[in-house]
Amino acid sequence: MKKVGFIGLGTMGSFMAQNIMAAGFPLYVYNRTAAKTAPLAAKGATICESPADVGRQCEICVVCVADAPDVEEVIMGPSGIAAGMKAGGLIIDCTTSSASLARHMHSQLAEREIGILDAPVSGGPEGARSGSLVIMVGGETDVFERAYPVLQAIGLKITLVGGPGAGQLTKAINQIIVGANLAIIAEGIALARKNGLDAAKVVDAIAGGAAKSWALSLRGPMMLNEKFRPPKFALALHAKDFRLALEAAEACGCQLDVTETVAELFKTLTEEGFGGLDHSGIYLHTKNQNGL
Repeated sequence: MKKVGFIGLGTMGSFMAQNIMAAGFPLYVYNRTAAKTAPLAAKGATICESPADVGRQCEICVVCVADAPDVEEVIMGPSGIAAGMKAGGLIIDCTTSSASLARHMHSQLAEREIGILDAPVSGGPEGARSGSLVIMVGGETDVFERAYPVLQAIGLKITLVGGPGAGQLTKAINQIIVGANLAIIAEGIALARKNGLDAAKVVDAIAGGAAKSWALSLRGPMMLNEKFRPPKFALALHAKDFRLALEAAEACGCQLDVTETVAELFKTLTEEGFGGLDHSGIYLHTKNQNGL
């Protein structure tokens, strides 16, 4: 089995790394907060001193960090993966990041004969735990085929959607659809409550019809109970994803009116100090607007 490295053991990454180990791959890990490596080390993973150390020891490295600057530092920085990885190595970036950065890294790494895929994931901690993530991949076909056994360990639906950057663009589309869905679910719950209805019964009634969605089933109950901690996916991270989507839209001249409106809601809530809540906490905006 190929040696696999994993960098970024957050809410998603810790489960993804566990599933890679469970699939039989020797695992090498690095995390900025070293304490998070302990559970994996107890199961046999090797702790590395830096991303470059991971790159030196592994043929394939998976990255799952917070934002584009983190990705660039972890992969391309002075102590990044590329500084240690040999020609023929392969990097799988599962971070929700920038399509333009993905294309730039592909170009730079190609000169070192290192392959890279932008492979952001969707499905939340639930999907990460069960190994049933949806993975949207951008990159070259031969690199995708080499990476596929590792991707299979963490995902159920794995799609090569296009060349470098295509995975990030697809994830941006995913995030604006999920975010808009959350915003409108919040308004539906508010409308039910303003009319004196049992909002839980309303959600249960519509969940079996055309309004059925992942957001309604898994985040609707969090809105109903106003239980936004601990976050399944932080509101601030979703605000970041909207920013990336709007940057991509601006780059190609695509007007996204609804996306801009919902992006502003996420941005405002983050600035007001709610960024650490679950993204279903967008309900707080509608709740406050309606005096609920």
